[in-house]
Amino acid sequence: MPYDPMLVQPMREELTKLGVKELLSSADVDAAMTQQGVTMVVVNSVCGCAAGGARPGVAKALEHANRPDHIVTVFAGQDLEATERARSYFTGMPPSSPAIALLRDGELVGFMPRHHIEGRSPDMIAASLTSAFDEICASA
Repeated sequence: MPYDPMLVQPMREELTKLGVKELLSSADVDAAMTQQGVTMVVVNSVCGCAAGGARPGVAKALEHANRPDHIVTVFAGQDLEATERARSYFTGMPPSSPAIALLRDGELVGFMPRHHIEGRSPDMIAASLTSAFDEICASA
C-alpha cells in the first residue's frame, strides 16, 4: 500500500521546487528514458537518509555548471508503478531507495545506491554527483 500522499507531498516539493520533473507512471518513465542526452533519476524516499542526505545533496549538486540534460524523480513507496519501471532501467542494480541514477540515452552510466547515501553529508553527496556530472555530462 502506498504512503499517504499528504505525508509525502513536502518531500516531493523539495525536488520539484528545484525544477525536477516527477514521473508518476510507467509511460512517464519510458518517455523520460527515451530522451537523448544524460538523464538523472532520483529515487526519492521518506527515510532519513533521503531527507538528510539525498535531497539536499541533489539540491547542492544542481548548482554546478555541468548538469544532466534531464532531471527526473520517482517516489518509492508512493509511485509504485513508476518506481518499478525506473528501476528496470538500472541494469544490474538491486532496488534501492533513495538512489540516484545517471543514464545516457537510456543506458545506465552511474548509480548511487542507498548505502552510498546513508551516513554521508549533503556536501559529500553533492561532491560525488558533481564529479560524475563533470565526467559524464561534460563529455556528452
